[in-house]
Amino acid sequence: MERAGVGGGSLYRLFESKEVLVNAVFREAKRRLEHALRDGVDASLQPRALFDGLWARLAAFARAEPLRFRFLELQDHAPYLDGESRQLELAVLAPMLLACMDFQRRGVFRSDVEAPAIMAFVWGAFVGLVKSERLGYVRLGPPAFDAARDACWRAFAVPDPIAPATLDEKRTPSWKRRRR
Repeated sequence: MERAGVGGGSLYRLFESKEVLVNAVFREAKRRLEHALRDGVDASLQPRALFDGLWARLAAFARAEPLRFRFLELQDHAPYLDGESRQLELAVLAPMLLACMDFQRRGVFRSDVEAPAIMAFVWGAFVGLVKSERLGYVRLGPPAFDAARDACWRAFAVPDPIAPATLDEKRTPSWKRRRR
């Protein structure tokens, strides 16, 4: 308040309570995240490219707007969020859930895990990485962040029947593989 040059009571001229203020801030931050995730997305991309693009957009938002990202994660599912804020939360997550469902329908993602669980796993992994970096537990340069993204993809992607050799096969010299 001091930095803004206003007294604490001034806020209550605009917002009738702390809950109303938090919901307004939540919605503004959530809309910024929504735009970061949706603007300019090419829905015709292959599933892996869409997944990688979403991860990159999340990373860009978390890096460009760390306070908003942290605020959203601190407020997530808080009991004082009102109906409008909860509806916005669902609207922002819906395209990701629908993508997971589409990936399952197309046989790209495993079908033994429900789409909401896949989305929660990937979202939670991402948030956990950002939080761990913020707390100084891990340093996440682009290679480490990409490796985490790839691990999330592999957790749910159906293996490609004509995929490249496994790591064990790559370590085995080709002359030994032929004799098996």
